[in-house]
Amino acid sequence: MFAKAPLRRAALAHRRALPAAEVARRSQQLCEQLFRHFPVAQWRWLHVFLPIASKHEPDIWRIIRRVWAEKLPVRLAVPVMQADGKSLKHYELTPNTLLRVNHWGIAEPTPPAGPEVAPAAFDAVLVPLLAVDAAGHRVGYGGGFYDRFLAQCGPATRFVGISVLDEAPVSGIADVRPTDVPLHAYLTPGGAWWF
Repeated sequence: MFAKAPLRRAALAHRRALPAAEVARRSQQLCEQLFRHFPVAQWRWLHVFLPIASKHEPDIWRIIRRVWAEKLPVRLAVPVMQADGKSLKHYELTPNTLLRVNHWGIAEPTPPAGPEVAPAAFDAVLVPLLAVDAAGHRVGYGGGFYDRFLAQCGPATRFVGISVLDEAPVSGIADVRPTDVPLHAYLTPGGAWWF
C-alpha cells in the first residue's frame, strides 16, 4: 500500500522532468487513446479540464480541438473555481469562449461565462491525476475539488483519469478517504485501464 503524499511528490517530480516536447508527444497519444477506447461521438456532454502548462499537465486542447475539427455532436464544459475557494461551477466551452487565467494559472471562461452545466448532465469527465491505484482511487493535488464535483454527477457518468505519465496503477493507496470518488477508467499515453 502507498500513501498519497509520497506518490504525489514522486509524480510531480517525474512530470517536471519531462521536456515540453515529450509532454506534447504524450498528449497527442492520450488524445488518440481517448478516441480509440471511448465512444466520444456518442456522448452529449464531456467535461474537460484546461491544462496548467507550467505543471506539465496533459495538453487537453488536443482533445478539444479534435472534437471541434471533426464537428462531433458532443458538447464540452470546463470548471470555474468559485469565490469560496472550495467549489466548482461548470460552463460550456465553445470556439468562441473568452478565457482568462485565474490566480492558480488555470484558464477559465470569463464572466459572464455562458450557460452553467449541471454535474448530472455529463456523460463523461476527464479527471486530472498524479497517480491511481488498482481500485481506481486517485491522487490529485490534494484540494478535494474533483471529489466534491464527481460526487454530484449522475450514476451513469464515466470518470476517466488522464495522465502524461505512462505508469500502471499502483497496487493500493493506504489513505483513501470516505469522500474520495473512484474512477471508472484511467488513460495513459500507452493504454487504458478499467476499474
